Amino acid sequence: MALQLVIGNKNYSSWSFRPWLAMKVAGIAFEETLISLEAPDFKKRVMALGGAGRVPTLIDGNTRVWESLAILEYLAEKFPAAALWPEPPAARAHARAISSEMHAGFGAVRRQLPMNIRRPVLPRALDDDAAADVARIDAIWNECRSRFGTGGPFLYGTFGAADAMYAPVVWRFRTYAVKVSAAAQAYMHALMALPAWNEWREAARLEPWVLPHDEVDWPDVKRE
Repeated sequence: MALQLVIGNKNYSSWSFRPWLAMKVAGIAFEETLISLEAPDFKKRVMALGGAGRVPTLIDGNTRVWESLAILEYLAEKFPAAALWPEPPAARAHARAISSEMHAGFGAVRRQLPMNIRRPVLPRALDDDAAADVARIDAIWNECRSRFGTGGPFLYGTFGAADAMYAPVVWRFRTYAVKVSAAAQAYMHALMALPAWNEWREAARLEPWVLPHDEVDWPDVKRE
């Protein structure tokens, strides 16, 4: 039975993007089910699939996993050849730490720079908390690349779970023209060059749904 990944809107759902991108890049086959976040029966439909009524949810037979980082851990165990975590213990521990930091933190960036793929690239002023988040993320990317990234263009050389966790941030930084270091820009370009990245982007641009709370220019809905 094929894996099934239940996701929200591709234009807005940063959490859905994480496991979707990881599975695409790793070549893990799955069926995709999209339920719009603004659907009146969203909670009911997702709850019927099992889990906590949230997206993303991974369905593997009778197993339900409904948290992005937990899904990535599950996939890493089920598909060890995908090498979603680095093999060297120090790099693997570091990757898990920064992935957990992403999962639990950076609330100011999330609030001020919601993922909105269809919005044109236009700068947005950051408050002190968001600017501090950006500086920390930039520092993380630079440390990963300098310490562990010699084998390729991603955080730990080859693409892995940590890259999937930070991928929505790349969308945010691009959409709102956030200024980062040269090393961070190079990392962003590497992610955005992935075929799977472009596949998600093109699908997001075709979606009809508009979620006002994720449109920072509301009531103006800007589109590329």
